Amino acid sequence: MAEPTTRVKVTRTRGICVVEFSDRKILDELCIQEIQDELMKLVDSEPKIKLLVSFGNVDHLASAALGMLITLNKRVQEKGGVLKLSNIRSQIFEVFKITRLNKLFDIHDTAEQAQASF
Repeated sequence: MAEPTTRVKVTRTRGICVVEFSDRKILDELCIQEIQDELMKLVDSEPKIKLLVSFGNVDHLASAALGMLITLNKRVQEKGGVLKLSNIRSQIFEVFKITRLNKLFDIHDTAEQAQASF
């Protein structure tokens, strides 16, 4: 049986929940669903969450993961929180630009810059 929070690592820094992915490739639907379930539990457990999702470990991201991020962003906003993204590799960021999601999300080059902007 898998441990809870195996797909993401959550740390807290100055009131900010920093999420890092365990997997370098986020491609299959099961993986994406498990990540979404873990992140939704986190958002639901903490009203007005300050959530930073760092993609520093991620080399490949399926387009289905973008849908998961949109759903996550909506839930964070419903709960009065703030979601920021950071450390997105250039080839993945291109997908954000093509889909215009770079306009929807608050994206920073580094986790430090994102934390400073909360």
